[in-house]
Amino acid sequence: MGMPLELNTMIVTKGKEKRVEENVFTLEKEGYRLYLLDIPVEVRKTKKGECMGTALIRKIELSREKTVLEYELISLNSTN
Repeated sequence: MGMPLELNTMIVTKGKEKRVEENVFTLEKEGYRLYLLDIPVEVRKTKKGECMGTALIRKIELSREKTVLEYELISLNSTN
């Protein structure tokens, strides 16, 4: 039996990110998703939206058909 898995090369927040510390955020996504760890990736509000900044993903947790990311924002392109 297979498990659906998605490979992502950018973070799409849809405004659902939660601030943990000054530049550290968590984001919960439906389904199982893999991301690049410790490599700069773009952060966008929507898939086709403007790049808001760059982040390093520090932690990925997969459980109960959800993925929880912890990432550190390393550069910000806009204050909005």
